[in-house]
Amino acid sequence: MDPRRLEELLRSIQSGEVSVQDGVRMLKDLPFEDIGEAMIDHHRTLRKGFPEVIFGEGKDSELVIKIMERMVETEENILATRIEKTKARAILQRFPRASYHPRARTITLQVSEVEEVGRGNILVISAGTADIPVAEEAMVTATMMGNRVETLYDVGVAGVHRLLNHREKLIGANVLIVVAGMEGALPSVVGGLVARPVIAVPTSVGYGASFDGVAALLAMLNSCASNVAVMNIDNGFGAGYIASLINR
Repeated sequence: MDPRRLEELLRSIQSGEVSVQDGVRMLKDLPFEDIGEAMIDHHRTLRKGFPEVIFGEGKDSELVIKIMERMVETEENILATRIEKTKARAILQRFPRASYHPRARTITLQVSEVEEVGRGNILVISAGTADIPVAEEAMVTATMMGNRVETLYDVGVAGVHRLLNHREKLIGANVLIVVAGMEGALPSVVGGLVARPVIAVPTSVGYGASFDGVAALLAMLNSCASNVAVMNIDNGFGAGYIASLINR
């Protein structure tokens, strides 16, 4: 339940349109609901401005569906991450209005219109095409959180002129998310070009000595660009979430 709906309910109780008993029934699942295998945090929108996000990895489709059913009943918009195609098919059969984003491996379901709350654009950049799935996870997350999001893909340092060709887009963004594997150099380059927060996301893309993203992570942590902050390996969701909070 978001603050607007809670205020409407309280005013309805105050005016007598809704009885106290009905109001208690509607609020009984705040702050959380125990459904046996999971405890759904229905209070999170009130506390943090965005509903609980379902992390799909490790959950079977039946559990994801069960959680989504309860969230739909409480009129919460839904973002589920790390959903593979086979699992997505079962979920979409139950929720045909939901959308599956295969590259991002996310499912979104808008029960109500997403209000635009961002003050500017968020720009999501990927170094290579192999980094796009993590970038897309960030993009979907930031979009669902009410931001205008642009993307700029395959502009890594192996051909840095591709990046420099988009200087106006870089400078015009309010927050930038830069996703890179291999040696993870791109966030430092972007950080040196803009006067905005740069959220760096290392990916597990690369050959043996990249150590599944550890090399990129360490490079980003050691960036000499002071406006660069670093997420964990492959954490596009976290980058989109933090970028959204900054953009507010």
